[in-house]
Amino acid sequence: MLVRASGAVGHRIRPLWHALAARVGPVFAVVSPLGWIVLGGALVAFAVTLTLGWAEFAFLGATLVAAFLIALAFVFGRSTYAVTIELNPRRVVAGDRALGRMNVRNTGSRAVLPTRMELPVGSGLAEFMVPRLAPGAESEELFAVPTARRALILAGPALSVRGDQLGLLRRTTEWTEQVELFVHPKTTRLVATARGLVRDLEGQTTKVITDSDLAFHALRTYEPGDDIRNVHWRTSARTGQLMVRQYQETRRSQLLLVFDAERSHYASDEEFELGVSVMASIGCQVIREETEIDAVWQGQALRVVTPTALLDDSCRIQPVEGMHASLRDFVRQATVRLPAPSLVVFVAGSQLPATELRAATTVFGTDTQIVAVRADVGGEPRLSRLGGTMLASVSALTELPALLKRAGR
Repeated sequence: MLVRASGAVGHRIRPLWHALAARVGPVFAVVSPLGWIVLGGALVAFAVTLTLGWAEFAFLGATLVAAFLIALAFVFGRSTYAVTIELNPRRVVAGDRALGRMNVRNTGSRAVLPTRMELPVGSGLAEFMVPRLAPGAESEELFAVPTARRALILAGPALSVRGDQLGLLRRTTEWTEQVELFVHPKTTRLVATARGLVRDLEGQTTKVITDSDLAFHALRTYEPGDDIRNVHWRTSARTGQLMVRQYQETRRSQLLLVFDAERSHYASDEEFELGVSVMASIGCQVIREETEIDAVWQGQALRVVTPTALLDDSCRIQPVEGMHASLRDFVRQATVRLPAPSLVVFVAGSQLPATELRAATTVFGTDTQIVAVRADVGGEPRLSRLGGTMLASVSALTELPALLKRAGR
């Protein structure tokens, strides 16, 4: 009974506690860690004064309390801002220039005192001092966004900050949502891709025998249920029994692009970025050729509707560690619901063991052509064979078109 009673009381108190925390929490959040230290120091000073009778500590405690009370005057007030953030352009290639603009307008009927605005940009923080604004007045601030490396940079939200100069109290107000800036990887134009490596503009012939297709294979004896349209009448008349045609199944070119993001398979971050650029270059060229394509990495499937969509998603690719037991396990899980490809292109780093790459290729059938492109910064560009896999090693992005052209031959 005691346990039930305590449970019932707890069940009733819990909503009240959450409601109280929702109201009081924002108030306590205004106090910075330094502010809590000042309050704690004041309490300790008063405790020492009461315990030991030291008047010096009473003076210290009063000073700390006075500093905290003075800081309270800086957090009161209400701003009437309309803030907009614009990035121009929203999509750039790594190394290109990207500029941003923050516009602050006073939408109220009274003037607003100077305010400090903070704008997170990626891992950095831009700070602006907005001057006193009369009703309807605007202030414009320009800033540059670093785009040296491929990334998805988030700008915002813009925050107005009220607080004292010592940093005891800090009250912030959000005025905007986050704005995305896509820093695309560097890419290169290619000549030989799916059309060069798989010469089947109308379909690739496989070893699968079917009763209806384009590539004629042989004749066989008629069986109940066969389509009468496949009967070869001349041969049937000559042999005295019905004979039907058999065909080799043909498939439309279906390319599967697999990017291996396992950190241990790359010798450096530079090599990883080269691999992303190789993957993006191949994917964009295939999409432009309107060849069916799927693209995957350990994080998720990449959108392949347009080259821009693929480049946007490639900005989100980050190195992973131990997400799958092996490359083969990743490929098997990622492709279980995808259509059977006629060509598979692996993009990996120089540290990927050859045995692991060979094991990953066994996921696909024998009629699937496989090409592996290995990013190897500092290595020699070359084209070689690894079992039934064509292996191209590139040390720079500019070497990729020539190597794929040779592979297509």
